[in-house]
Amino acid sequence: MSAVARVHSVVLDCPEPKALAGFYAGLLGWDVADEEEDWVTLAGDQTRIAFQRVPEYVPPVWPSAEHPQQFHLDLSVDDIAEAEKRVLALGAVRHEHQPGEGGWTVFLDPAGHPFCLVTG
Repeated sequence: MSAVARVHSVVLDCPEPKALAGFYAGLLGWDVADEEEDWVTLAGDQTRIAFQRVPEYVPPVWPSAEHPQQFHLDLSVDDIAEAEKRVLALGAVRHEHQPGEGGWTVFLDPAGHPFCLVTG
């Protein structure tokens, strides 16, 4: 089956696009590809993540259904202990709820979006 579309970018709502883009640039080692007052785009290999300002932004509350996460990023790392030190230094917070064993650790980015570090 042929594709109808290709992913252009993943976009995260946030209160401060430049700040959140800075966090993910440090986390992923990507560069800013486009920057406007209310929108910043990072570009990686063949992937783009953009951050758009939402004035009344409400962060997700996971695992609650009141403000669900709706989606999250799973990011592969070689050494989860070293990666944890680095993401915490960048401004992430280790989530109090960890769903289980198996090499997955859940964090919150500075705007409250959950993301996981996974070995492999």
